[in-house]
Amino acid sequence: MKWILTLAAFFGLTGVMLGAFAAHGLKGKLENQLLAAFQTGVQYQLWHTLALILLVLLYRQQPQPLLQWAAISMCSGVVLFSGSLYLLAITGMKWLGPITPLGGLAMILGWLLLLIAALRGGQI
Repeated sequence: MKWILTLAAFFGLTGVMLGAFAAHGLKGKLENQLLAAFQTGVQYQLWHTLALILLVLLYRQQPQPLLQWAAISMCSGVVLFSGSLYLLAITGMKWLGPITPLGGLAMILGWLLLLIAALRGGQI
């Protein structure tokens, strides 16, 4: 799970940087709707960064494969969901739109796997 923690740190770092970029570099340069989409990507990235750190801590206390799968799913979700929103906002390429819900589904799956792990595990 060291790679998950490393990726979470990267997501946290880039999430803060992208949030600052949106607030200071993109404000006034993008339509409000596109700026809001970019900021949504940042918010979801940062929330899932915290969830990934939680998953690493839980896994260290009680190793379960479901926790690893939850983390993988959430990582995939951040890349697909937030990444597609960033690219959509900056490039305006509308074909990226269908990728966003796939990332959302990956995030939902990650939370579902955490729920299942919690129900199965005695100490989580």
